[in-house]
Amino acid sequence: MPHSTYMSERMGHATIAPTGAFEAGSYQSFTLIYTAGYFGIDDTGSLKIVFRFASDMAKPQFTEPKAPNYTTIEASNGAVLDVVFDNKRNIRPWDKTLFIRVMRGFLREGDTITVRFGDQRQGSPGIRVQTFVEPSFEFKVLVDAFATYDYTELPRSPEIAVIAGPPAIWNAILPTQCRIGESFRLGIKADDRWGNPSDRGDLTVKLVPSRPIRGLPPSLRIRPGMICPTIDGLIADAPGDISIELFDESGKRLCQSNPLRIAREATLKPYWGDLHGQSEETIGTNSARELIEFGRDRAFLDVMSHQGNDFQITTPFWNELNRLTAEYNKDGSFVIFPGYEWSGNTGLGGDRNVMFMTEGRQIHRSSHALVDDHADLATDANAAKDLFDALKGEDCVVFAHIGGRYADIKMAHDVRIERAVEVHSDWGTFEWLVEDGFEQGYRIGILANSDGHKGRHGASYPGASLFGAYGGLSCMLATELTRAGIFDALRRRHHYATTGSRLILDTRVRFQRDAALHSQDPNLGTSETTTVRDAMMGDIVATDETEVTFEVECVAGAPIERLEIRNGLDLVHRARPYGPAELGRRFRLIWEGSEYRGRGRHTVWDGHATLAGNRLARIEPINLHNLDKRCDLVDGTRVEWTALTTGGFGGFDAWLDDPKSGTLTIDTPLVKTKVPIAHIGLDDLVFTAGGIRRQIRIFRLPDVNRTQRMQLTQRVKLKPGRDNPLYVCVTTEDGHQAWSSPVYVIPR
Repeated sequence: MPHSTYMSERMGHATIAPTGAFEAGSYQSFTLIYTAGYFGIDDTGSLKIVFRFASDMAKPQFTEPKAPNYTTIEASNGAVLDVVFDNKRNIRPWDKTLFIRVMRGFLREGDTITVRFGDQRQGSPGIRVQTFVEPSFEFKVLVDAFATYDYTELPRSPEIAVIAGPPAIWNAILPTQCRIGESFRLGIKADDRWGNPSDRGDLTVKLVPSRPIRGLPPSLRIRPGMICPTIDGLIADAPGDISIELFDESGKRLCQSNPLRIAREATLKPYWGDLHGQSEETIGTNSARELIEFGRDRAFLDVMSHQGNDFQITTPFWNELNRLTAEYNKDGSFVIFPGYEWSGNTGLGGDRNVMFMTEGRQIHRSSHALVDDHADLATDANAAKDLFDALKGEDCVVFAHIGGRYADIKMAHDVRIERAVEVHSDWGTFEWLVEDGFEQGYRIGILANSDGHKGRHGASYPGASLFGAYGGLSCMLATELTRAGIFDALRRRHHYATTGSRLILDTRVRFQRDAALHSQDPNLGTSETTTVRDAMMGDIVATDETEVTFEVECVAGAPIERLEIRNGLDLVHRARPYGPAELGRRFRLIWEGSEYRGRGRHTVWDGHATLAGNRLARIEPINLHNLDKRCDLVDGTRVEWTALTTGGFGGFDAWLDDPKSGTLTIDTPLVKTKVPIAHIGLDDLVFTAGGIRRQIRIFRLPDVNRTQRMQLTQRVKLKPGRDNPLYVCVTTEDGHQAWSSPVYVIPR
């Protein structure tokens, strides 16, 4: 409890109308009435109505009566009120604050302050409700009755329920690999337009597999109240890749599943995880139990971990988290690790994530900033170096993370336990963190997770806040779905990362002569070696060859736009599934990058493009997750957009009437340029704008690209005298990316 409870029963009470359930992202009007208690509120005393950090309910505005989110506040006795809305005027996680100060006058017992959120009396459509589901969305009311700026929380604050809307986005989720004759499951997830699993479907869905599947019915009846149904016991009898398409009764295609590979034999199997998310007990939404059940039953994860900010994890909650992970972990079906986010200040090393193999381990917090019980203060690890020292001998893994703070792995890194970095999360895409590792000579794997705050672990839409991206997923290549199997995959860097898509990705390095595969990083000391002629992602291999063969196979659920083979910081080869002769009337305009490494990294790209001497037939936005933003074809010659990026990218595809004529003029706060349409070709035209990869790119594509599979073989010359981290980055047309963990080839 971050707020005072002094004489709370004498501080008044608050009600709200209407009550009940309201659709996420809808416009509503709520009247909150605070009635002063015995003490009233003294002259210059104040009232706070506070909301969670994670909430993206629209910001109240007080000046435009006809516009959305118009809010009015008045005192029943005519007292003059000063009103401000501030995102950081209270203790986290309740930091979003409507601040109301009694400036002239005071309140006696029984006087009221009436707040109309979304006051519709003068034409406003109302206030937009937060975009994600929460059964108990709270308008928490705090009272400073004595004008001391010490706030007492009311014993009970008004609540509403936020529920999902009707289905708008369909997902069909399969495992990524099974053996012939091994049963598997199809999960169906119908999201509303903001990404919440919906139980309001009422239709029959037709199921069409690309190859025969035993046990798959031709259709599935979806009824109201049904949420994320599954079909179990499916079997494929022949090797190959399978996908399933979903159609509605009219024949409209709803979605295509991710690809499933049916193999005769497999030493390692791919398991999908989101290793990073928070619940309402720290800075997220909904309970830790609800978060776990969402990841398992709504996002169909194999692996997960709760990672709350350590300085908000009390000892009772740490014990509760350990009870929950022990309860839900089921080797063979669902693996969950106990852990926490070490949230040290940036100057002391920045964010790290800690996962333990077993329950009952000591939490070493970066501070007790929001933990009042100081009994275990001596166990704190205030700097990243202290954390690594404290974890010596622990059965744990650590990965570096970028959230509000960023991990400074140049300042501190421990090869024993920090085996990976997180390239992507809800906060954005951060390839520069991977590059930091290469520059330091670290041998790191690449992960992606959500760090979700909205209760949607494993399927984390950004909503309408400054989170700039859909949450990532990590695919662990493990011998078995157990804690031990997943830990072994993480320690060997046998995993790849995506921005949320589930695709098949395999990389191999082939040698013409015997090479030495290290059992562990030689930087740890003595390492046993095995003679090999090939290596997989994550492996560390020494060779006396000066050139090796790098092989990539990618099978995606969407057309592949490009595939890049990289050697550390160097681009070795860029491949596309089409050539110049196949380019058509379509071009892609991308805005991307970030301001800098810290919290204020978001970059605003609001702008427009106008076309002279040609016309646009249509456009399709890319990565437009925040529906408060827009990307519209105003007429055949003008596109207007509001957008921001936090390291990832957004943009649009446009189809021209004439593939060659005209000039495109781009106008944004950071890039202003003119581009002749005839100059837009296969290779990117890049217009830089400072920051970190902050730029606009334009390139051309075929009118239709159906290539969802690419296999590539590339000879790579090794750089002498240093590691050669060989890895691949894949970009698909739907705006997703994937990164393999590198194969570290060491010239002998």
